[in-house]
Amino acid sequence: MFTRPASDEYSPYQNQYVSIVPDGNIVELLERQQQETVDYYASLTEQQALYRYAEGKWSLKEVLGHIADTEAIMSYRLLRIARGDLTALPGFEQDDYIEPASFDTLSNDELMERYTSIRRSTLSLLRTLPVTAPARRGIVNNNEITVNALAYIISGHELHHVKMIRERYTV
Repeated sequence: MFTRPASDEYSPYQNQYVSIVPDGNIVELLERQQQETVDYYASLTEQQALYRYAEGKWSLKEVLGHIADTEAIMSYRLLRIARGDLTALPGFEQDDYIEPASFDTLSNDELMERYTSIRRSTLSLLRTLPVTAPARRGIVNNNEITVNALAYIISGHELHHVKMIRERYTV
């Protein structure tokens, strides 16, 4: 049903996410990612989760909030396109979402619950799509994209941030 997307299934910008997704079943990968992310955040104290590696950079709480927000948006796009909605969908500016969300005021448990709820919803959607849905195409941010590619982008976006956490956030 889902396969590694061809380069014509997403914009060149999205390759940074699609290219880092390992081979295998994308639904199973998203399940494993969820557990790994929850395990990591569960290991942090509230103070550690507020860590920023530099002034003006997101805290670890803000990173998790961003991952969840982005997945919610990508999953919504995936749903619309999978259902055959041909309405062109807008992009979004990720930085504009951080301040009004006030992620740093939420507990680690609240953020993990939000992230987990969104991931469960994404997984349920992916598992119940008709076999023809992954090939459906839509327009997002003035670029053509497939349902298939969106599933990989959700995974790759999280993998991108996990890599950043490992490289820059040493708590």
